[in-house]
Amino acid sequence: MDAYLKFVLPLLLGYVADLLLGDPRKWPHPVKGYGQLIAWTIRWLNRGQARLWKGALMTTVLCALVFGGFYYIVRSLQPWPWASTLFSAVMVFFALANKSLLQEGCEVFDTLEHEGLEAGRRRLSWIVGRDTSALSPNQIRIAVMESMSENLNDGVIAPLFYYAVLGVPGMMLYKMINTLDSMVGYKNDQYRYFGRVAARLDDVANFIPARLTALLMILVTGSGRAARYVIRFGSAHASPNAGYPEAALAGILHCRFGGPNTYHGQVVVKPYIGEQARDIAHAEFRKVRYVNHATTFLMIVLICGVCYLMIL
Repeated sequence: MDAYLKFVLPLLLGYVADLLLGDPRKWPHPVKGYGQLIAWTIRWLNRGQARLWKGALMTTVLCALVFGGFYYIVRSLQPWPWASTLFSAVMVFFALANKSLLQEGCEVFDTLEHEGLEAGRRRLSWIVGRDTSALSPNQIRIAVMESMSENLNDGVIAPLFYYAVLGVPGMMLYKMINTLDSMVGYKNDQYRYFGRVAARLDDVANFIPARLTALLMILVTGSGRAARYVIRFGSAHASPNAGYPEAALAGILHCRFGGPNTYHGQVVVKPYIGEQARDIAHAEFRKVRYVNHATTFLMIVLICGVCYLMIL
């Protein structure tokens, strides 16, 4: 029982802390440190020849430092159970982003509803990479829904999955992998070679969690259409993983995601995910909020249940 509580208690405390607090923007955060370290490394290595190998070196070293560093801290704190529990709980709190994710999406919907189209476009630009300057109200809402589904995996289910598999070191390693991909995983002239290994590593790291996220979304809604959409459209996305949670949410909402969008001045035509090309209503964000919270809660329950069966 002691081993079970040692594993589960930080998970539950971190989960509750995220529900209550989210990610206060002015607080120190490990991912901010990751970003600063990656940016410094980019300035140092992303130039001249052999950028593929330099990017591979950066990815390997940073991931090894994060996993090794957190593994060392966790092991060092073992003689002090409460200090170990508190540290692990804080790291779980930092790794989860469900409340912040929902707050960001809700703020875009509310800004669009109450302040108008231009304000909605500006607010959306905070959370997506596409050009928002010419989007219609429905395109803004669709962009939010796509971001909610993809980031439910990246910001919640995948970190929880790696906590279950490798503990705090695994969870924080995943956050480094995901941060690397968000900063250098682009197919442009600057990062085409330098960020290739980071992007491929992110694809590998998200392979199981993305599909698990889609499955959990189906289970918490009981949506047969979502299951059909995942089977039909999950592999249609340019990303090998993002299409699965997107397809699940498209099925739950009975709508259509994807299509052409502008990124950095270039039109990128993405395949459509879903069949019903309809307008998204403002009130439908409530369903997305339910899906995110219920999916997260089910994942927590599954981890606790599997851990109980394995330890006891």
